[in-house]
Amino acid sequence: MKMLKEFFLAIVVIIVTVALTMYMYRNNAGKSSRELTKRIAELSPRGGPPETIEGLRQAIALYEDQIERNVREGAQTGVYWKILSIRLADKNMHYEALAALERAIYYNTEDTILYYLTGVSAANVAKSIVGFSAGDEKERERYFKLSENSYLHALEIDVTYAKAMYGLSILYVYELDRPQDAIPYLERYLTIQSSDISAMFVLASAYYLTENFSKAIEQYDKIISRTKDKKIKEEALINKDIIQGMLYE
Repeated sequence: MKMLKEFFLAIVVIIVTVALTMYMYRNNAGKSSRELTKRIAELSPRGGPPETIEGLRQAIALYEDQIERNVREGAQTGVYWKILSIRLADKNMHYEALAALERAIYYNTEDTILYYLTGVSAANVAKSIVGFSAGDEKERERYFKLSENSYLHALEIDVTYAKAMYGLSILYVYELDRPQDAIPYLERYLTIQSSDISAMFVLASAYYLTENFSKAIEQYDKIISRTKDKKIKEEALINKDIIQGMLYE
């Protein structure tokens, strides 16, 4: 009987010891976590991210998994907004496309394609404003400005981005009546896309509108010599003859 009591007493002691150990472990772990949180807060201005190297290391160690997950989710979300904007633009739903593009740019501020697409959609929105309301003219100007700024920003990121050069040139020649601003972009574009007949026509128009008639004729000669399309060649010949007629009047 005495041995049995001693056995049960030993069991009780073991249980109590284990319980106390677990309690102390949890308490210490919680205390350690609280101390780390306090330490990060102390290092952080107004509760923001830590500024010191050691503070950042501690914060990253604590939240690394969450950071990586947020980055992956954010990147994927940006891709979805980009795809949505393209599909909306393909359906000529340019107002909605601009809203999607704004969200896509929020997730990726250095994607040149997003700024190019914004330039395209903003120009289309501007052209769709025909003057139903008193403030429509200002709204039209605002969207044209958005288009211009978007193309320019794409070229700030990548100076060789040909699509942005061409889009900006079309905007300057046919929408904003600024053909002189289009010429350097078109000339640069044609050094990259030297066989683009459409761009040659736009450049010839820009030369004509700025009264640089000799260069306009030169551009039409290039079109005539390079194209195999009879209709395009005929159009270039007619335009060339018109300009030459103006020169000899």
